Formats: sequence, C-alpha cells, structure tokens
Amino acid sequence: MSAAPGHNHRDNRILAALPDGMLSTMERDLRQVVLAPGTTIFEPGDPVEQIYFPQSGIISLLVVTAHGGTVEISTIGREGALGLHRALGERRSFTRAIAQVAGYFSIITAARFERIINDNQSVHDLILRYTELLWAEAQQTAACNAVHDASSRLCRWLLQTSDRLESDMLPLTQEFLSQMLGVRRTTLTLLAQALQTKGAIRYTRGKIKIVDRAALETSACECYRVIRQDTLPPRIGVSL
Repeated sequence: MSAAPGHNHRDNRILAALPDGMLSTMERDLRQVVLAPGTTIFEPGDPVEQIYFPQSGIISLLVVTAHGGTVEISTIGREGALGLHRALGERRSFTRAIAQVAGYFSIITAARFERIINDNQSVHDLILRYTELLWAEAQQTAACNAVHDASSRLCRWLLQTSDRLESDMLPLTQEFLSQMLGVRRTTLTLLAQALQTKGAIRYTRGKIKIVDRAALETSACECYRVIRQDTLPPRIGVSL
C-alpha cells in the first residue's frame, strides 16, 4: 500500500534511522494501514509475526489479569515499534497490544524484517537500545501504578500521550482512560472534572485538550519527568 498524503514510512523514527539502502529494500515489503482506536494487535501468548511501526498513532501495552482486568505498562508512538525484538529471533507477546490512538502504521512481516537486517550490527544495536528503553519505561510505569495516586498518574499519562502525539489535543474517551489507568469510570470522571476546574484541561466528548501544560506538569508525579528524561524527550521521541 502506498503512503497516504502527508504520511510515509520515515515518519517512524526507527525506520528513519535505518541505512538508506536497507530501508529502500524494505519499502517493497512495508504496508501502510490505518488502525482504529481499540483495535487489538496482539494478545498475551500470541506469536509475534508482524512488526508495527507507528507513524501517527499510539499503541498501548496492557497486562491482563486472570479476571480480565487490564492495566497499561507502556505505550509506543512514532519513536518506536511493536514487536521489534522479534528481529532477533522468534518471540511471543507478553501483553495485550491495542491501538490506543488511531493513526497510520507501517507493517512488515517479522520474518522478512529479520532477513533484511540480517547480521547488521548497527541495526541490532538500535533494536537492543530501543528494547532497553521500552523496558525501562515499563518498570517506571509499574512502580507508578503501585505507589502514586490516580490523579497524578492521570496527569503523567496525559503528558506522555501529548509528547508522543506532538499535540495538545488528545482523542481519548474517559472510558478508555479508565481502562488504561486501571480505575473505575466514575473515579476517572471526577479526576477529569477536577483538572478541568483547575484549568489544566478542557474535556469534550471523545477529546481532551491540554490548556495549561505547566499546571498539568505540577500535578503529575515524578514518573513523568523520569520517563521523559530517560526514554521520551518531550516533543521529539526516543533518542536513537
């Protein structure tokens, strides 16, 4: 599938970081698709057979409990890729991966990607570096979920999503947010109302606009600053 106007494979920073000749070879096998919000990409235990490179959307990684509950441990935007570690050998997914925010995604079969990069050490180093950063974010998020209150976690989450989208307008419903944070919908509604009263955000059906970023940062837990510094520089993405 050819790239849509205004979108191309190089919008993803992993793909853009590949050697020109390698990406040119890969473009014959890359497909571009649009995923709707909530689309399930992987379930826990699924073999990783395709690699997803977000161009404009965001992927959420969720731990699923035995009773069907979920909590988000990491997100992937245009700075990264879902299933990238599959290029180092056969892998299975440990989480449920869903499209958190709709957008364009470049997709290639994992087996083909593995053959193209072959034994290129610089690309292997790139994959290992990104995998380490994603793991670091998951560790920080797990700690955040365990020790910080829902209000500060919500602020952290909104700021992270804004950074990855490079926009202050977030297409998110309260129902979706409650699932990502692992809180009741009624609790999320009260938290969002409090932030709106404070003037930090403005909420309309299906959309949240960050109005006062400084106020949101003040209310966020320190995990936002740690994750931003170590894994996601603001408005830019992972430094690879």
